[in-house]
Amino acid sequence: MTFNTKILLKTKCIGEPRESDFEEVKEAIKDPKEGQIRCESLYLSLDPYLRGKINGRHISGSIFPGDLMAGEAISRVQISNDPKFNEGDLVISHSGWQSQPIIDVTKANKIIDHGIPISTYLGIMGMPGLTAYAGLLKLAEPKDKDVVLVSAASGAVGSMVGQIAKIKNCRVIGIAGSDKKCDWVTKVAGMDNCINYKTENLTEKIKDYCPKGIDIYFDNVGGETLQAAMEQLALYSRVVLCGLMAQYNSNSMPTGPNPAWTIKSRATVKGMVVYDHEDQREQCMSDISKWIKDGRIQYLEDITKGLGKAPEAFSRLMRGLNYGKTIIKIND
Repeated sequence: MTFNTKILLKTKCIGEPRESDFEEVKEAIKDPKEGQIRCESLYLSLDPYLRGKINGRHISGSIFPGDLMAGEAISRVQISNDPKFNEGDLVISHSGWQSQPIIDVTKANKIIDHGIPISTYLGIMGMPGLTAYAGLLKLAEPKDKDVVLVSAASGAVGSMVGQIAKIKNCRVIGIAGSDKKCDWVTKVAGMDNCINYKTENLTEKIKDYCPKGIDIYFDNVGGETLQAAMEQLALYSRVVLCGLMAQYNSNSMPTGPNPAWTIKSRATVKGMVVYDHEDQREQCMSDISKWIKDGRIQYLEDITKGLGKAPEAFSRLMRGLNYGKTIIKIND
């Protein structure tokens, strides 16, 4: 391969992203300097938070027109200019939407083989898995027979939250955007019920499934879904605010839920930022890999082949048309 292919942000997205908001460029492949490695990208993660970076409203920074699109990727080392890495090593880094990245070794981590597919290190064994694991177990502290409600329940984070809650002997209700997704949530992921928010009355269904209230609400979307959940909180409930899918495509900030619901339920509300929980990563990966091998965790990957398809796949993701963790397969 002679060139490094990159996908850049061409123009700031207005509303839902379109393929025309991005452009593909090629540049000559470079040799790594001291302390760098040149890699071949294998898998690229697409995540909703990238839309927040384009809007300039994400904690990790912004993406401007002309910038390389950000993103976490799994790569194979081709040339190493550092003794800690060898040709053929598999690494994970935030190298972005490109095929042949040059990566500083301080920003790359070797993948530890847990005997499961490497693509999972972008999903349930990666950032989404750690988000769910630490967010539920450390922030929400589930107790036996708690009633847990989770939005975006077929997604990379939500599906893990629901399944870990089941492992902890909770009753779990998911929220998803289609009958197909709801079927997967209940029949494959094993959650007790799932609400199709597009066809069912969300407020009424939450009351039906949680007549005594919600003990834990894990929110991945915000907006009207968050409002509906807050109205049905049990006493001393725990709310974890994790994602903002309902507002990523908007250039304005929505109003939040009435604080009266939080006061009435004496709820504890915590914001989840995965970067705060690196100390949990080792235990997270150990537990999740064991649960996968034991058949207690199922996962769904939405894999598209070809780096050039990343804009199309990202546009689908931001319209809620993905099924599971959205990944681009760049090379074998």
